[in-house]
Amino acid sequence: MAKDHVSGPEDYESLIEEVLEAYPAKAKKKRAKHLQVAQPDPEAEVDATTGIASKCDTTKSNIKSIPGVMTIRGCAYAGSKGVVWGPVKDMVHISHGPVGCGQYSWSQRRNYYIGKTGVDSFVTMQFTTDFQEKDIVFGGDKKLEKTIDEINELFPLANGVTIQSECPIGLIGDDIEAVAKKKKKESGKTMVPVRCEGFRGVSQSLGHHIANDAVRDWVFDAEDSEAVKSYEPGPYDVNVIGDYNIGGDAWASRILLEEMGLNVVGNWSGDATLAEIERAPKAKLNLIHCYRSMNYICRHMEEKYGVEWIEYNFFGPSQIAASLRAIADKFDDKIKEGAERVIAKYQPLVDEVIAKYRPRLEGKSVMLYVGGLRPRHVVTAYDDLGMVIAGTGYEFGHGDDYKRTGHYVKDGTLIYDDVTGYELEKFIEKIRPDLVGSGIKEKYPVQKMGIPFRQMHSWDYSGPYHGYDGFAIFARDMDLAINNPVWGMYDAPWETPTAIAAE
Repeated sequence: MAKDHVSGPEDYESLIEEVLEAYPAKAKKKRAKHLQVAQPDPEAEVDATTGIASKCDTTKSNIKSIPGVMTIRGCAYAGSKGVVWGPVKDMVHISHGPVGCGQYSWSQRRNYYIGKTGVDSFVTMQFTTDFQEKDIVFGGDKKLEKTIDEINELFPLANGVTIQSECPIGLIGDDIEAVAKKKKKESGKTMVPVRCEGFRGVSQSLGHHIANDAVRDWVFDAEDSEAVKSYEPGPYDVNVIGDYNIGGDAWASRILLEEMGLNVVGNWSGDATLAEIERAPKAKLNLIHCYRSMNYICRHMEEKYGVEWIEYNFFGPSQIAASLRAIADKFDDKIKEGAERVIAKYQPLVDEVIAKYRPRLEGKSVMLYVGGLRPRHVVTAYDDLGMVIAGTGYEFGHGDDYKRTGHYVKDGTLIYDDVTGYELEKFIEKIRPDLVGSGIKEKYPVQKMGIPFRQMHSWDYSGPYHGYDGFAIFARDMDLAINNPVWGMYDAPWETPTAIAAE
């Protein structure tokens, strides 16, 4: 008979077997490759920074989900419009197709930006060609042209347009590239066609790649760009890439980079302008935060323009200090001294936060299931507070994501890729962690199980969580979630005494 509660690596192995028993043989065989317990592997890759070998190299990932089994992935359109292009503030992003996709993706993430909405910034506005049946039959190129003309007339300060194609566009063959070239010639503005039809990939991950390729093909090397012509490169210029400014994360990170002496010439795509993207190849170094969504364009800039890139992590003081030093190593002594000065400046804040919250959070267990970089990057922020990661996994991770995750997690951590709704619920039910960090779809079922929850895609309407200031907010929010007295104010339904009939 299965135990009601599991608490360690030995139990996790049997828990995986128990969960898999619910599937037919074929599905069981497939899903078994996506679930594992992190264990040391003498042949695994060793991280140059941490000196730790990866423990998750064998996790299967980035393949189609099993039909009929509910998972929590997005589509290619979501990866392009919702992640990479949508936060670019001074461009209008058209959802080309039926209204539903655009409506669902409208203002879903908290990509903060500076600007006047509807005048020079358009992140929280929704533009769609609103396909009808006749557009499917006769094509939507003319409608797209008219939409772009209306945008140029109504919003003259918009510096460009992206065409985010939805599923029907790829099926009926609209020539969005021809429309983009025509409208660029007529208006002189940047027009970017993005072939991100939702069905193109197994998750939103391919949408990231397609969006990166659109930057490469339709934005870089713009000969008529005033932003590039007027830009004078400096020795300490850096781009922050893959920070979407959720709750102000990019601003918190930028403070530290500029305090150590670097010049942030572009932060994209959170709070980004088209000009910042255009001049990116002239920087000295690319700092990539969300590796999964933006590594493609960083690799391209290294190959074509010689711009080196480095992945960094600004979650929690341990990784902030390590990242600042790693970044500084790419520059001269001035920046190295600046990094040490910044670390020393914020150490009293770190000491104060840890002294206040670690005694309240020490030993508390956490299960994570998120996208992008969070399943590994936030691990050390929890470590800094004395918390324990019981399990973690990605919605749309690739093999290299799991290799990197193995450098962060401890032996015996439960690892799950593209976890199904059934699997996640059973894992949570059996492990009973003190906190779950996942997305909005998982929030309310987990809370109904009597377990504290934090929405780790958009910080549950809080933030920022990056940087030293963000760590203070992060620690406060975890404490508020776990130690909230509400969890002791009700009984589970099966423990409630039989109700007495109303008199």
